[in-house]
Amino acid sequence: MKKAVIALGGNAISSTGKEDIHEQFANTRKSLEGIVELIQEGFNLAITHGNGPQVGNALLRVERTAKDIPVLPLGVIVADTEGGMGYMIEQSLQNRLYRLGIKRDVVTIVTQVIVDPEDPSIINPTKFIGPFYTKKQAENLKKMFNWIIKEDSSKGFRRVVPSPIPRSIVNKIIIQHLVDQGVIVVAAGGGGIPVYIELDGTYEGVDAVVDKDRASAVLAHDINAQTLIFLTNVENVYLNFNTPEQTRLDQITVAAVKEYLAEGQFPPGNMGPKIEAAINFLESGGYEVIITSLDKAKKALWRTAGTRIIN
Repeated sequence: MKKAVIALGGNAISSTGKEDIHEQFANTRKSLEGIVELIQEGFNLAITHGNGPQVGNALLRVERTAKDIPVLPLGVIVADTEGGMGYMIEQSLQNRLYRLGIKRDVVTIVTQVIVDPEDPSIINPTKFIGPFYTKKQAENLKKMFNWIIKEDSSKGFRRVVPSPIPRSIVNKIIIQHLVDQGVIVVAAGGGGIPVYIELDGTYEGVDAVVDKDRASAVLAHDINAQTLIFLTNVENVYLNFNTPEQTRLDQITVAAVKEYLAEGQFPPGNMGPKIEAAINFLESGGYEVIITSLDKAKKALWRTAGTRIIN
């Protein structure tokens, strides 16, 4: 059985957050071309996706309607976007497979992800989300919603929230069962909904977001996938990216990539999370990680495109 988790980049469906629903559906259909090729190659798949622009829009709605309707907590916003975007991916993929005569079921699972309630990021949140504000706007929002707001470079002020490290997927047994039966599962969208386990064994939500790349690696481990594929906006991982010394990486070992990461080759806001997730997946038993662009997924599997990381 060839089993993989495919992580769609956060901008696959909406790059600016200003696209209307018709544009988002069009972007979704375009982003699935490489995934369809993998299905034709006989892969059993789980698909994850980012939700940054969508969460930003949802936070704006919360801010602008707070006087009229109850405020939604961040965990519920993540669940809402996970369901809505999962619907777009699910239907677009169902229609594409139908037209190709491929009989595979597709389902979306709104996924809970276990985090540690003592995670350092919960005490000291640093993850920027939502739009930029002026200092005066930020002060008003802080008073109104009790948000933590910090300056984001020189562009303005933004809300910061915890981004705890994902530990396990609550829904892993059913996701693995479905994937092993050939069902294509859309799961852990936007990193999934962060929850922790109470002393009595029950779940409780956390007002936080989980990094999508890290959650994809945990999902791949939890369902025993051999391959983790990050589909993003570049064909390869590079050293000295966007400099005259830029060098493409075609295949690299975990040991080597860890050295480059320590040297600062992969910035936190760019390729860093994917590289860290790749290391975690491979060191926990995964076989390979592929990082490439949306349209190069099949070629990357045949080692004629993309970057492949192995033990």
